[in-house]
Amino acid sequence: MQRRSFLTKTGAGIAAGIAAAPAIAQSQPVIRWRMASSFPKSLDTLYGTANDIAQRVSAITEGKFEIRVFAAGEIVPALGVLDAVQQGTVECGQSASYYYVGKNPAFAFDTALPFGLNCRQQNAWMYYGGGLDLMRDFFKPYNIIQFPAGNTGTQMAGWFRREIKTAADLKGLRMRIAGLGGQVLAKLGVVPQQLAGGDIYPALERGTIDATEWVGPYDDEKLGFVKVAKYYYYPGWWEGSAQLSIYVNLKQWEALPKPFQAALETACAEANIHMMAKYDARNPEALGRLVKAGAQLRQFPRPVMEACLKAANELYVELAGKSPEFKAIFQAWSKYRDEQFLWFRTAENSFDNFVFSAVRRTAGKPGAPK
Repeated sequence: MQRRSFLTKTGAGIAAGIAAAPAIAQSQPVIRWRMASSFPKSLDTLYGTANDIAQRVSAITEGKFEIRVFAAGEIVPALGVLDAVQQGTVECGQSASYYYVGKNPAFAFDTALPFGLNCRQQNAWMYYGGGLDLMRDFFKPYNIIQFPAGNTGTQMAGWFRREIKTAADLKGLRMRIAGLGGQVLAKLGVVPQQLAGGDIYPALERGTIDATEWVGPYDDEKLGFVKVAKYYYYPGWWEGSAQLSIYVNLKQWEALPKPFQAALETACAEANIHMMAKYDARNPEALGRLVKAGAQLRQFPRPVMEACLKAANELYVELAGKSPEFKAIFQAWSKYRDEQFLWFRTAENSFDNFVFSAVRRTAGKPGAPK
C-alpha cells in the first residue's frame, strides 16, 4: 500500500511538473535573434556548433527563444563578426577572438596564445582560474559578453609547399595564419596573412600563399588542402588549443529574460564539451585518409620549435609594453600556465608518454589484446 501510495503521489507530481512547464514557457515573450558566424557551412564542426547551440536553446525554451544562424558572408564578412555584435547589427555571433588581435592583442587570450594552454587547461583557466572574469571585463568596453563555446584541441601546424628543415627555411614564406602566431613567425621572416576559411584554398592553389594552417585533419580534409600542398606539419605550437566563443551584444543580453539567459549559457557550455569530443573522434580517421591521399607528415625540428619559442617570448614582452590590457591578463595567465604545466608534467604527461609508447611497442605481438 505504501509503495502504491508513493507511486500515485510521484506520478501526480510528475504530471503536474509536465503541465507546468508549458505554462512557464508561455509566460515568456517570443524572441528572435540572428547569429553571424565566422565560418562557412561546409565546416560541420565549427559552423555546425553554432546551429547546435541554436537548436538547444530552442528546445530548452520550447521554441520561445529562436536563434537563426548565418554563415560567413551571409550577413557580415567572416572577420566582421565582432564589429557586427558590438554595433548591434546582429544580436550575437560565433567567432575566434584571436582574429581581432589587430584591435588589441589581449583578444588572443580568449582563443589561444603560442606555446600556451591545451584544451583542458584553457577550460580550467576560464571556469575556475579567473580567466572568464578577466575576459568579461576586457570585452565589456566592446559592448559584448562572451561565452566559451567549443575548442579544437591542439592543432596541426598546417600545409606547406616545401619542407621546413631549419628556421632559415621560414624566411619569405607567405603563410595564412591567424592570431599572435603570425606575429611570432614574422620575427623569423614569414609574411603572415589572415584569410577567412573559405578563401584559403583558392589562395593556396593560385600560389598567392605558400602555406596555411587551419585546424586539423577533419576540417583540413573538407577544405581540400592536400590537393595543393603535400607537406603536413605538426604540432601547431601557436594553438595548443583554440577556444571558440559566442559573442552577445551586452544590451541585448541584459534585456533577455533570465530563463533565456540560462538556456543560452547552458547551450554554450554543452557545445564546449561536444566540439572537442567530435574532433577527437573524427581526427584520427581523417588523418589516415589524408596520408593515403598523399599528405606527407612532418614534425617541426626541435631547433625550429626553439627559435619560435624564443620569438614568442620576445613578442610577449613587446605586447605587454604596448597594451595595458595584455600586460594585466598575461601576468595572471602566465602564472596559471606555469602551475598547470607543473601538474600536467607530473601526472598527465608521464602517463601519456608511457602508455603511448608501450601500446605502440606491444601492438601486434603475441598476447597483445586484439
